[in-house]
Amino acid sequence: MNGFFSQFLAVVNEMSPFLLLGFLIAGLLHVFVPAGFYRKFLSRDNKLSVLFAALLGIPLPLCSCGVIPTAIGLRNERASKGAVASFLIATPQTGIDSILATFSMMGLGFAIMRPAAALVTGICGGLLVNRLVPDDGMGETSVAEVTRASGNRLWRVLKYAYYDMIQDIGPRLLLGLLVAALINIAVPDEFFLTFGSQPLLQMLVILIVAVPMYICSTGSIPVAAALMMKGLSPGAALVMLMAGPAVNLASILVVRKSLGKRFTWIYLAVIVVFSVLFGLLANAIGIGAEIVPTGGAASGACCHSDAAPPQLWRTVCSVLLLIFITIALTMKFLSRFKKQEAVSGTHIYCVEGMHCNHCKAAVEKAALGIKGVTAAEVNLGAKTLSVTGTATEQQVHDAVEKAGFDFKGRQQ
Repeated sequence: MNGFFSQFLAVVNEMSPFLLLGFLIAGLLHVFVPAGFYRKFLSRDNKLSVLFAALLGIPLPLCSCGVIPTAIGLRNERASKGAVASFLIATPQTGIDSILATFSMMGLGFAIMRPAAALVTGICGGLLVNRLVPDDGMGETSVAEVTRASGNRLWRVLKYAYYDMIQDIGPRLLLGLLVAALINIAVPDEFFLTFGSQPLLQMLVILIVAVPMYICSTGSIPVAAALMMKGLSPGAALVMLMAGPAVNLASILVVRKSLGKRFTWIYLAVIVVFSVLFGLLANAIGIGAEIVPTGGAASGACCHSDAAPPQLWRTVCSVLLLIFITIALTMKFLSRFKKQEAVSGTHIYCVEGMHCNHCKAAVEKAALGIKGVTAAEVNLGAKTLSVTGTATEQQVHDAVEKAGFDFKGRQQ
């Protein structure tokens, strides 16, 4: 147990300064980028819109569940189908927070290759969709724009960075840190070395495990680094970092329902094929040379550099990160027991498929776009939507389903 706890603290110390910085940058992007900025560059049905979609999506801290309603919203706002595909594929693979965290744990090579692979994969997927998927009327109508939050901008930056984002990815990030520590302790040092001459087999095993699971782009980093220390090839680790965050079973089902079968097959095939190709490239050029099998569980973090933050600063950042995670997850847990009460003119509906604050915003936006709705509020913990106004249940059903979520009727 002492060894496990030491490994956990070592991984947290290695990542925490970069995670806190990444969260802060994400908060700045969220608050200071004007509403509609991204949509402005994605509405043209040409190659440039596909390129812009990938470039604009890469720094965004959206997971594979959060990116789905965002992409559907872009399509509803007349973004081209190729741009939507490019955004869907590139965005969840990385983000400004995960790029910094990748650099801290896995070195400069991985930190450069992750966004580069996301960019190429997104562009190729978008171009294929433009060529092979007919415009079948997706996004014929648009929903109303949600009024942007008001108030002190600094407070909004900090709240989004260290509360909203941590509520969204905190459980998976914490799970990733715990799994990484467990791998360092429990997995034999020679386990993946037995596959050393079969890199494609390693990648296939990783794909079988990673594709259906939900793995966030940041939480996957310590797991991939820990597996590399046990002999996993850099290419197979990159496959995990690309395919794991980019897709999961839930996102596949939602994409198929909202954007069509052919769109979904291209989306899935591009992620799988390009993750393997970039994995083979990573093995060929030898990235991740600083991460080597250690031969011992108590070896500490996977890699260290002379530019690493001082130990005291890393300890302070680790304490802050764990405090933020504790507060955010405690409040998220308590929200499950907070009941929304229906008052005159207000109805409460059950909605499935909401996993993060981006999902929450998408459902509220969809409800507010209904004529006659004056207010809409989601309780993410309880999976409920409170709607005030004259909208019928069928109208709410149609708006929620169009946004990519499952409408389950009125709360009993």
